[in-house]
Amino acid sequence: MAEDQVTVPGHRLADADVEARLARLDELLERVENVAGPTAEAALEAVRGLTQVYGEALARVRDLAGPRLTGALTDDRLLHHLLVLHQLHPDPVEQRVADAVEGVRPVLAQRGADVELVGVEAGVASVRVTAKGCGTSASTVEEAVRETLLAAAPELTAVRCVASEPAPAFVPLADMLPTAAPAAGAS
Repeated sequence: MAEDQVTVPGHRLADADVEARLARLDELLERVENVAGPTAEAALEAVRGLTQVYGEALARVRDLAGPRLTGALTDDRLLHHLLVLHQLHPDPVEQRVADAVEGVRPVLAQRGADVELVGVEAGVASVRVTAKGCGTSASTVEEAVRETLLAAAPELTAVRCVASEPAPAFVPLADMLPTAAPAAGAS
């Protein structure tokens, strides 16, 4: 995508183009945030103002939409993201985190890993992550899970990975049976 490409009015962007533009916006905003001075401050203020106005517009659309349309809005990946960004998503954080965990489980399973939601409390999601496969480290899986959950619920203050419960130890049956006491007088 050329940086100077202009969108034709009425033209819809493909999901890949939206993703590319969002990534580019993140890069540009990061650059502006790293520049000191009144011009950078004015640019960031303009972005914040525009974000607030667009958030208000989205809130009004959501308020006018019935349950069926609201469901369709949340099913669209871009609109889902915007509803979350503007704190307008109808699902509570716990539900979005649970949905994100369920959504990432099949991907993790292909890599010999799994995740289980322990709970969400006081803005912290707690998950139990296991990585069993070769070439899959627990820290890599934990970071992927963390990114997924924070994308689904950016209002979380943290994602905490709790230790997996150890597998039960194998105890041979013979060790569990009572042993006969040595006979008296036996040496």
